[in-house]
Amino acid sequence: MQEDDARVPNPSMSGRSLVTRQAVMDLVRTATVGSYGVTGFAARPHERLLERLGLAHPGIAVHLGDTVDVELELTVAFGVPVAEVARQVDSAVRYAIRRALARDVGRLTIHVGGLRFGPGGAPPSAIHADPDAIGPRELADSGTDVA
Repeated sequence: MQEDDARVPNPSMSGRSLVTRQAVMDLVRTATVGSYGVTGFAARPHERLLERLGLAHPGIAVHLGDTVDVELELTVAFGVPVAEVARQVDSAVRYAIRRALARDVGRLTIHVGGLRFGPGGAPPSAIHADPDAIGPRELADSGTDVA
């Protein structure tokens, strides 16, 4: 057998590839759960039941069209900066979609549906507001898309 016969030509072919909504949701889930401060996805009890049956994915909504639009409902660890968690999730999801699909995310909306307390238990019942702390109005005015 000659060396020329061992080579297989690799012609370039144009075509399409299809990606299922489930595959995109898996990408988003992996990127989100691996982000700093995220403890899970927020869901109501009946949504958790549907998730266990494999019929729903609470906390993640993906809309495929001209762009990939993602909406997340998260729970965040108590004591971590929510805006920083949102920035981390935003960056991780956009990177994962861009890397895997070579497409950009059009709109990414992040809702924080609750806080999860660590092994130390719930926070003290009386939390005194710091007058120098950044409040919801300052976050809204900064342009951060956190709901």
